[in-house]
Amino acid sequence: MPRAARAAVTVVFFASGASFGSWVARVPALQEQVGATPAELGLALFGVAAGAVLALPVAGLLSVRLGSRTVVRAALLGVAISLPLPALAPSLLPLALGFAALGAANAVLDVAMNAHGVVVENRYARPILSSFHASFSLGGLAGAAFGGIAAGLGIEPLPQFLAASGAILAIWAWSAARMLPREVDVGAPGPVFGGVSLGLAALAAVAFAGMLAEGAAGDWSAVYLNGTLGTGEGAATAAFIAFSLTMTAGRLVGDRLTARIGSVRVARAAGLAAAGGLALALLTDDALVAVAGFACLGAGLSVVVPTVYRAAGTKTVSPGAGIAAVSTVGYGAFLIGPVAIGFLADATSLRAALWLVVALLAAIPLLARSVR
Repeated sequence: MPRAARAAVTVVFFASGASFGSWVARVPALQEQVGATPAELGLALFGVAAGAVLALPVAGLLSVRLGSRTVVRAALLGVAISLPLPALAPSLLPLALGFAALGAANAVLDVAMNAHGVVVENRYARPILSSFHASFSLGGLAGAAFGGIAAGLGIEPLPQFLAASGAILAIWAWSAARMLPREVDVGAPGPVFGGVSLGLAALAAVAFAGMLAEGAAGDWSAVYLNGTLGTGEGAATAAFIAFSLTMTAGRLVGDRLTARIGSVRVARAAGLAAAGGLALALLTDDALVAVAGFACLGAGLSVVVPTVYRAAGTKTVSPGAGIAAVSTVGYGAFLIGPVAIGFLADATSLRAALWLVVALLAAIPLLARSVR
């Protein structure tokens, strides 16, 4: 049963990543569909993070009360249903609402599938959680590639999203009999979080730093290379490509590193690599060196979230409760990070603003003991 459950969780993580990659690749088409300006599109995309932050506390509650298996099943179905909604939007407001629904469904799935992954990992004699996150990254790359091919062939977003939803529904049906029973992590009645401990607060701080840096790489790496280093738009994407590849590779080896040197040392090394990599990118005027810096950032961040979720799953009444707590803070970083960096960049420069991210990453080694 543990092997079957591991396969099911791996495929669910892949489906979650693929759904994300599918719609991210078609954002330009969705912008054109509703005739949105860049500022209006930014407001619509804000719905993704807003929906996630609103749904995360509910995800923790449901995971405790119903068990992570039940919530994974419902949330994966919700992702399949909500994925086509943005492509059906005739104007900006329905687009924002569609993004919010998709963000909420993905956030609930994120908590529940990680909670179930922690329970599955407990059946093994070694860490396996990072491999699930590697599957998410591979799913994101596959979804983005699928979306790019569809765009290149002139296929509208709606048929592509419906095809992706169909694949997710197939995974939903296939995984049903392979996950662990509902009873494995149903919590006792009572407070969901059972109080906020210092350990959980420290984990939340690590999640905040790691996820803000991850969002900054996605939002600002190409802008930094193009606007600050003058690479041109095409070459500027190399930074995020390098970041994504090393993040995926790091997650593929993260479990073995954790088994060999332990979670605390992994967290310390990850924070140092991430902070050092981004600092290198900011200290140089050479584009190739900057790309190498973003690659180091991806390698360092690759193991941060799996390590934090593993620890959070042991510090409250159920894995879902702890993961929901740190995820809420982490997704909050996605909400305020782009805005904060943008305002700081306007007031100073983008290079100066990104040093704030380096400072946050430098705190991860100091808080590494919390992941024990």
